[in-house]
Amino acid sequence: MAERTTVAVIGAGPAGLLIGAVLAAHAVPFVIVEHRSREHVLSRIRAGVLEQASVDVLERYGLAERLHAEGLVHGGIHLQVEGERTHVDFRALVGRTVTVYGQQQVVLDLMRHHDALGSAVHYSAEDVRPEGIDGDAPVVRFRVDGVDHELRADFVVGADGYHGVCRTLVPDGVLAPAERGYDAAWLGILADVAPSTDELIYALHPEGFAMHSMRSPTVSRLYLQVDPGEDLAQWEDDRIWAALQERLGSPGWTLTPGPITEKSITPMRSSVAATLVYGRLFLAGDAGHIVPPTGAKGLNAAIADVALLGEALAAQARGDDGPLAAYSTTALARQWKIQSFSQYMTELLHVPGPDVARDERAFDYASRVGRLRYVTGSRYAQQSLAEQYTGLAIA
Repeated sequence: MAERTTVAVIGAGPAGLLIGAVLAAHAVPFVIVEHRSREHVLSRIRAGVLEQASVDVLERYGLAERLHAEGLVHGGIHLQVEGERTHVDFRALVGRTVTVYGQQQVVLDLMRHHDALGSAVHYSAEDVRPEGIDGDAPVVRFRVDGVDHELRADFVVGADGYHGVCRTLVPDGVLAPAERGYDAAWLGILADVAPSTDELIYALHPEGFAMHSMRSPTVSRLYLQVDPGEDLAQWEDDRIWAALQERLGSPGWTLTPGPITEKSITPMRSSVAATLVYGRLFLAGDAGHIVPPTGAKGLNAAIADVALLGEALAAQARGDDGPLAAYSTTALARQWKIQSFSQYMTELLHVPGPDVARDERAFDYASRVGRLRYVTGSRYAQQSLAEQYTGLAIA
């Protein structure tokens, strides 16, 4: 089956579906191809904190109705060091907020939006093969329900993540990613219990980082720092709740446990491609860069990419090539600011790994305590944190 469109989008996660929504708003033809099933895409549990900048983008394209009805608006976070908890008031510091709204809810809103539009979205596509991206006539080949498709397009958007096919199409010497790993991982849980806090808690403790987040008034999301090689099977529910209580404990406050419905261990790493453009291929979101989760930037960075790239493709359709030519430079300039903030938050709040010598470990931990106490005692440091946490401007 032969098809023709202006933009072929690979990946139907939040980045791919959102760029489709942006293109639809500008009447630019597109087709989205996703190798996973619709149900699988919707079931993936991911980030849940949206920057004010991300909310602004979703509002701009008419995608924020349910977000505003069901999302939890937060005007700050709690920073905690060894049981001492300080509230960082985003509203007072920078006049902005964040919204707790799970990534799968964003995806659901986008799916419903495309259903209403009647968009061409192919799920469960097999053998997805973008070809000719370094020429003037890219083609995406794939198979759905045994039928071979040949999708010809002017441009291809790679929104299929770090492990997707699009990233592999860029020669190593061109992609040239700058990468680093971290000597920590996150053990994350979802629990059917009302949150024990009004706003997110980020805690530094001698035993490691802990975080209390939420998904709704009845569902809590919590995290523990563990070693990257930790065996999840060794973390039974009682052990998890005991560790969370120890690390998040503060005078006059109690953590309420509940049934754990999901648990996983996620390693932390950073990666930034040297370019987000190769020929007619444009990378967005995790296909071009990933961050450690401490600063809550992964989904937000993808939304920023899409806002830039979608508008640039729309401008190109009107005859203005400038924004599309500048996309990689503009997006990566913002991305490196995000990487810096995510690295700062990660190093601020996590204890040194097990391979660090004992004396050095003690020094590094005490230094992090000092840095965190500086932040909690300085309005200027808190203002910088609030500005970055709630979202930098999308150029």
